Amino acid sequence: MKKQYVSLLAIILSVSGFLFSCHDKMNKNTGALQFDSIQVNETAHLFSDTAKPACNIIINFAYPVKSSDDMLKDSLNAYFISACFGDKYIGEKPEEVVKQYTENYISEYRRDLEPMYTEDEKDKEDESSIGAWYSYYKGIESHVQLYDKDLLVYRIDYNEYTGGAHGIYMATFLNIDLTLMRPLRLDDIFVGDYKDALTDLIWNQLMADNKVTTHEALEDMGYASTGDIAPTENFYLSKEGVTFYYNVYDITPYSMGPVKVTIPFSMMEHLLGSNPILGELKN
Repeated sequence: MKKQYVSLLAIILSVSGFLFSCHDKMNKNTGALQFDSIQVNETAHLFSDTAKPACNIIINFAYPVKSSDDMLKDSLNAYFISACFGDKYIGEKPEEVVKQYTENYISEYRRDLEPMYTEDEKDKEDESSIGAWYSYYKGIESHVQLYDKDLLVYRIDYNEYTGGAHGIYMATFLNIDLTLMRPLRLDDIFVGDYKDALTDLIWNQLMADNKVTTHEALEDMGYASTGDIAPTENFYLSKEGVTFYYNVYDITPYSMGPVKVTIPFSMMEHLLGSNPILGELKN
């Protein structure tokens, strides 16, 4: 009986050790964050009349719901709410923020457009010809792109139509240093007078990506026609390197879409600082 007890105890201790080991591996990332999302897909018509034009709002908001560090969780929620919905919502619970934002969007749509639509109806015989100009939409969708040790990369995709030839869309990135509880900027990653050298690397990578050998050839394709090609604070970190993300109109016309330029760490070693996050990504 004693031998059986000793054997059983050994098995329990062995299993416990395995579980603790797995638990440590599962929680290797700072804050042991767990995420959820809030979804909205709501349509509202002018004058609450389904025969009239409508607005549509789609929200998919990712946010942390659990963490081993409540201060970290609250700080992240403040950053994410501000980036997605604006500073005035900071301090509110995520569910209430999404509810208020949706209600405000619909209320403003009706308040601003109903008087204009009434006037247009008087002037035009064909109601369908004006309907499309009043069919607005907005989308705000976010997700965690990378969560690795001390780094969390958060992406926000935004699109909106408010009449006109086409809508607008863009993506924004937050690279959060979880130990500092704040987004990283280029000055946190690069050292010295890095901007000119980094600009050259971006031009060179764009030329390689497009299989051309001169700046002029890139410009003939439409690059740098709407803005200067230079390092942007809209970037994201990954194990592949630093990716600079230029939204439509940043450096190219709308028809070319957004532009991504990834510079491998190996090409930037002489410009990189000693931020521990970079060391973790390169390993």
